[in-house]
Amino acid sequence: MKNTIRKKTLFRCTALIMTSIMALSLVSCGGAFSSRSHREVTWEPVATLNLALREGTYADVIEKSLEGFEEETHILCNVKKLGEDDLHTGVEKDAVNDVGRFDLCMVDGSWMAEYTEEGVLLNLSDYGYELDDDIIEATKTICYHDGKVYLAPYYGNVTILLYNKRLASAAGYPGGQIESLDDLYDICKYAEEHRNIGFLYRGDTPNNVVVDFLPFLLSYGGWVVDENNFPTVDTPEFHQAMEYYLKLINTGKAESKENLILAIVNQAGAMGVGWPGWYTPERNGQADYAAITGKVSADSEAYNANVYGIWTLGVTSNSAHKEEAVQLLSYLMDPEVQKATVEYGGVPCRYSSLRDPAVLEKFPQYKPVCDALEGGVYRPIMSEWTDFYTILGTEMKSIMKGDKTVDAGLSDAQRELEDMLYNPSDD
Repeated sequence: MKNTIRKKTLFRCTALIMTSIMALSLVSCGGAFSSRSHREVTWEPVATLNLALREGTYADVIEKSLEGFEEETHILCNVKKLGEDDLHTGVEKDAVNDVGRFDLCMVDGSWMAEYTEEGVLLNLSDYGYELDDDIIEATKTICYHDGKVYLAPYYGNVTILLYNKRLASAAGYPGGQIESLDDLYDICKYAEEHRNIGFLYRGDTPNNVVVDFLPFLLSYGGWVVDENNFPTVDTPEFHQAMEYYLKLINTGKAESKENLILAIVNQAGAMGVGWPGWYTPERNGQADYAAITGKVSADSEAYNANVYGIWTLGVTSNSAHKEEAVQLLSYLMDPEVQKATVEYGGVPCRYSSLRDPAVLEKFPQYKPVCDALEGGVYRPIMSEWTDFYTILGTEMKSIMKGDKTVDAGLSDAQRELEDMLYNPSDD
């Protein structure tokens, strides 16, 4: 990298002024980035990248990795942490500009269809980036469009059972030996009968209602669409899964994510569907993770039943610094850089991290996480997915509250979904 020969203090002043001006200009463009200008650097920046990241642990692990990249390349990185909806729409709306505000962004896999349709993302293959064999194969499927790489699977979020070890053991399932949905129900029913909460679930938004249910639907061999993205809601498999789910949630209650975790950790509740990014189990703690096996009973067929919520990385097609952004993406995806993030909550989609004996010795919960990632399924790749889960989740909530029967609710959902996809209104 090319550096101008100046005094150390001048270097610092230049860097601080540049990042401060950048931060101020970004405020006027619709929200402030953290300029990370509290860091004193002894070099003059050759470029500045603006990152749009999903707030929470997902963004935090990236921030902790940036200093090494900055020192190595002399490229400064500004970070903007956004909630899921703001990130989704913010990056999408910015794509209409000739030069975007964002250079690198986090992308949920379910956005891939609309992002590629609208030209939001850069073709990474054209810039020499490809996905390596250390990355869990199933997590890569969403990352390609027309045979080219547009995304890289960064944070391995996937549905997984969060359960209380004492309650599971007392119900006859020690050591996380939860092999089927029958076992899962037995534990939750035992907890209910012993004055605890059985199954905890999120019933607040249509998206959460649908996502928490999908592993059970998959275990019954069902799905929400067929290979042509035609809705498959009013089907025998969906009906069976819904009937089971009603029985399961009757042992517990709906709660927020925070209260769900708290109840399971404190032995007030037996289990719920969780995500690795929510909570890190302690070796001697009472909560742990278990992969969902995809089996209804001990002798039934096993299906891939863990749903991906993987946060991928992409470069915007209208970035002013495409090569530098691809360089950053490559750095963040480096196996050793990713393994280092495990210490502060990272979940790489890499065997070299999740199967490393030293990692598992300290963080044994990564074994079931890896199992879940190997047997994971992405949500449908369709630009209408937001409308889809809103319709389906709304009808499912009516069923769960008892306002509609399973037959009526699923029939109505099927009809509404078909109308939305094939008979859209002109409004």
